[in-house]
Amino acid sequence: MDIFKFFSDQILGMKWLSDLITLFVENLLGLNVSSRLGGSIQFFIYDTIKIFLLLSVLIFLISYIQSYFPPERTKKILTKFKGISGATVSALLGTVTPFCSCSSIPIFIGFSNAGLPLGITFSFLISSPMVDIASLLLLASFFGMKISILYVILGLVIAIAGGTIISKLNMESEIRTYNEETRDLYSESENFNQKQRLDYAWNDTKIIVKNVYKYVLIGVGIGSLIHNWIPQEAILAILGNNNPFSVIIAAIIGIPMYADIFGTIPIAEALFMAGVPIGTILTFMMGVTALSLPSIIMLSKVVKPKLLTIFIAIVTIGIIITGYVFNTFQYLLI
Repeated sequence: MDIFKFFSDQILGMKWLSDLITLFVENLLGLNVSSRLGGSIQFFIYDTIKIFLLLSVLIFLISYIQSYFPPERTKKILTKFKGISGATVSALLGTVTPFCSCSSIPIFIGFSNAGLPLGITFSFLISSPMVDIASLLLLASFFGMKISILYVILGLVIAIAGGTIISKLNMESEIRTYNEETRDLYSESENFNQKQRLDYAWNDTKIIVKNVYKYVLIGVGIGSLIHNWIPQEAILAILGNNNPFSVIIAAIIGIPMYADIFGTIPIAEALFMAGVPIGTILTFMMGVTALSLPSIIMLSKVVKPKLLTIFIAIVTIGIIITGYVFNTFQYLLI
């Protein structure tokens, strides 16, 4: 237990880094971290460094794993399964693929063009941006392993249930013909040797960090403002336990935004520190990652309005239910 606590606090949580940044702010800058300005600076520097350190390591590891699962190989695996088993395997494979919904859609298009069952492709589309190993460890670094594991489990449940429901509706006619060129993601990696896999992981890490760094900085900035400048009472009046619609509001706020899980983490941390229930926070995170407005616009080029509406409704209802489940059992998780 002591080893696990050390890993959680010092490796994932980087408490040592927080202590160092506190010393820097108080001793070198002469600011009290209990003040608004000092607290904002400490929060911004600490979270930025922490997220980018975790981000780089996790992306490298995930990209290395991804090199074993290029789209063609994933298609071959998925053709062997149908029904709930197919949705389950697809959701699990989604955990080792791109980190945001806009990156997942080109693979979704490839699966659709290859004639994979509709339910399987949608299970992948839901799971891929919302649930992965990176999200498991990142969430654990802020909220602990219990919450992190339950988040991943419920995310997979949403993906499997969503794909299964869509498969039962027989809506194959709702897929548009898509002939435009899409990005061919790591299709050549199946036959890489170890050096090529490591080079691929390093290059992918540089590309993804370059693409997401601005969202991380924006997220940390918003988190710093929430934590130090917005009155706790105002936040809790909207998103607190006393508002029975807080989970629904969090979903509505999250869906129009665009970010990946790395950009939402610092906002989630600030809301958590303000006393917002964990279920409400995770609903916001799921809404941002799974149903961002840009990804819905991209998806509308492949999916007709009826199926798109059903997809949005299924995922929205799923993440709202997840939020209320977390809020109900929060006392067991913290």
